Amino acid sequence: MDADALRRTRDEIIRLAGGGLSWVNFATRVGEVVRRAIPFDRNCWHTVDPGTVLFTGSLNKDVGCSGSWLAEHEYVIDDVNRWWFLAHSGRHAGATSLATHGDMSRSARHRSHVAYGIGDELRGSFVADGTYWAAVGFLRDADRPWFAEDDVRFLAALSEPIAHGFRRTLVTSAVSPETAAGTDAHAGAAIEPGAEAQTGAVAEIDVVSARDGPGVIVFDEAGKGVSISPAAERWIAQLVEEPPPESPLESKMVQAVAARARTLTSDGDPLEVGARSRVRTRSGSWLLLYGTRLSGSADGQIVVIVQPASPSEVAPLVALAYGLTERERQVTRLCIQGRSTKQIARALHMSPYTVQDHLKAIFEKTGVGTRGELVGQVFLEHYVPRWNSLTDVPAGWSGWAAPDITRPIDGL
Repeated sequence: MDADALRRTRDEIIRLAGGGLSWVNFATRVGEVVRRAIPFDRNCWHTVDPGTVLFTGSLNKDVGCSGSWLAEHEYVIDDVNRWWFLAHSGRHAGATSLATHGDMSRSARHRSHVAYGIGDELRGSFVADGTYWAAVGFLRDADRPWFAEDDVRFLAALSEPIAHGFRRTLVTSAVSPETAAGTDAHAGAAIEPGAEAQTGAVAEIDVVSARDGPGVIVFDEAGKGVSISPAAERWIAQLVEEPPPESPLESKMVQAVAARARTLTSDGDPLEVGARSRVRTRSGSWLLLYGTRLSGSADGQIVVIVQPASPSEVAPLVALAYGLTERERQVTRLCIQGRSTKQIARALHMSPYTVQDHLKAIFEKTGVGTRGELVGQVFLEHYVPRWNSLTDVPAGWSGWAAPDITRPIDGL
C-alpha cells in the first residue's frame, strides 16, 4: 500500500468533511478522490441509521439496482461482505474475489449481476468511534483486473475519516432537489432485470407535511409490495435516492425496513425497534420508517409506516452526529431540562468542575457558546424536555416513557 497516496487521500477527505457539503456531494467528491488510488468503473453509496444499520439514503453512479434486490442481499440472504457485517466485524472493507478465494460464483450477489458485465466489487463500511454511518461499493467491469489486498487495506484505512464526513453532513446540510440533480447520478449497467437506473433531472417533489398523516405500504409474505397509500408516495418522494426509484414501492429505504421486519421475531425484538430507521429528507426534516408483521387474515404480510419522526426518536442520533460521548449526552439532556450545574453534578455523581468540563466540550463540538444557544439553536427541535430510558434498545436509539417528575434523575 502506497503510504504517501494514503496520506494525500486522507488529507483530501478530511478537507472535504469540513466543507459543509450535503452527503450526496460529499460522497461524489470522495469517490473522485479514491478513484485516483483505486480505479473502478461504477459505484454506489448508502447512508445508514447507526442504531439499526438500515439504509437511509442511496446514490448510484453508473450502476442500478432495485430496492427489493438491495434489501434482500443485505439483510436476508447470507453472503460475503455484507456491509453491516464489515462494519461490526472491524474489517471495514472487503473484495468479493478475495472473500470467495477467487471463485466469485460462490457469492449470490455476484451471481445476480454477472450477466450485466460486472466483475469484482470492493466494499467499504465507514465507522467512527464504533458507530457505523455509511457504506460504499466500488465495482469493476468483468474484463478488468480484480481488486487486490492493498486496495482492501487502503479503503479500510479511510473508514474513519469518511465516517466523520458522513456524520457531519447529518447536522450541517440537507439535500435539495437542485443539489441532487447536480451530482450527475446516472446509470449504465443494471444489476438485475427490471432495475435499470434512471437518467435526467430529479423530478419535482410533492409538498407534504405532518397534516398528511402517516403513509402505509403493504408487502406480501414474499416481500413484494402490493399496495401503498397516497401519503406514503408523497413521503417517499422526499427521500434522498439518486436516481429515484422507478416505483415508490421500490424505495431502498422502505424495502430495507420491510426486509428487516420479515427477518425479526417477537422473541428477538420485543420492543419492535429493529425494523426502524430515522431518515433525513431532502428538505432537512426527519421521517421515521418502521415495519411490523400483520396477523389474522393478513398473516405473513408486512406493513411499513412512514411518518414524521418525533424529537425523542431523532435526539440520540443528533447527539451521535455531533460526536458527543455518552457522558456528554447525559449532561446535555439534563442541561436542556434546565438543571443547574450543581443539580447535574448530583444526578450524575460527579463534581461541578467536571460538569463544566463536559459543557465546554459540548459547546466546542456543537459550535455554540452558551446553554441558551445549545437549547435554542441545536437541540430544541430534537430533544423533548424529559425522557426515561428503557433497556434493550439498539445503539443510537432511546426507549422512552412518561417521566416520574417526583423522582430525581440519577442517570440514563
